Amino acid sequence: MQFWFDFASTYSYVAALRVEDACARAGVTLSHRPFLLGPLFEQQLGIRDSPFNVHRERGQYMWRDLERLCEKYQLPWRRPAVFPRSSVLAARVACCAGAATGPLVRAIFRANFAEDQDIAQPEVLRALVDGIGGDGAQALELAASTEVRAQLRANTAEAIRLGIFGAPDFLAAGELFFGQDRLDDAIAWETTRGSPRPART
Repeated sequence: MQFWFDFASTYSYVAALRVEDACARAGVTLSHRPFLLGPLFEQQLGIRDSPFNVHRERGQYMWRDLERLCEKYQLPWRRPAVFPRSSVLAARVACCAGAATGPLVRAIFRANFAEDQDIAQPEVLRALVDGIGGDGAQALELAASTEVRAQLRANTAEAIRLGIFGAPDFLAAGELFFGQDRLDDAIAWETTRGSPRPART
């Protein structure tokens, strides 16, 4: 099952801290797919900001909803001082994390939404990679490479092709599920529908 997310996305935070354990319990293999919401919002909505900032009432609801969700799932939570933070560098670092992708994804999300750290800053990401036993300096060097930059662009283009319009999303046996509250439905679909079917276009 594919997990599509943006590190600036509040609801992706909730999903990221739940998805690996949920998939492990169900025997589902998980693939992390970082992408950028910014190009989607600009193309689909004509905005260069989060819809939660553009629409005040929607944003007010979201922040309270996040408090409830984090209490429900016993997740650490601190409203970030800046929202949304740039997630470009964090996504590039995640694109080249290899076997450490899961722990790194969780660490970056916690830094942003539980510790109010600026995940756009190289020194923050370096420390996070070092903290999970990796080489932060090397990760930043790889993240700046042409190949990794191209990978993130390709991920974002693929998200658009799949019809993704927000985050998080789960692609399960060819079917798209939007929102952290659809995690269990996506896993059930993946485990009961047999061989994956082509994604809808």
